[in-house]
Amino acid sequence: MTDQLARHRVSRALPKGMEISHFSVLNHLAHSPEERTPAQLAATFHVTRGAMTNTLAKLEWAGHVHIRPDWDDARRKFVSISPAGRAARDTAVAAFMPVIADLVRGIGPERVRAMLPVLRELRARLEGAL
Repeated sequence: MTDQLARHRVSRALPKGMEISHFSVLNHLAHSPEERTPAQLAATFHVTRGAMTNTLAKLEWAGHVHIRPDWDDARRKFVSISPAGRAARDTAVAAFMPVIADLVRGIGPERVRAMLPVLRELRARLEGAL
């Protein structure tokens, strides 16, 4: 329920037309120094290749990512964030950070910092179970 409520709050704050899945991919690519394949991105986000292909097609249509063929293996593609995608990601962060800051203020920064190690361990255990 917490995840659903948080996603709803963040979704409402995102720029028009941007979905959480779009932001997540842009954010990942913005922090990745190298290009990624659609299969790598699908594995990272624990979604099917088809779902990732759909998300990437929407991001490419919006001009937020560049998708190029692998020159060594024509069956594979590489994805990178475009300057427009980086700007869209930055706009999204600016839009929802006040929502996050308000939540942290309400809970208390110390309590939020205290829960982060528990959430990280929970994530690691859940990823290990896959």
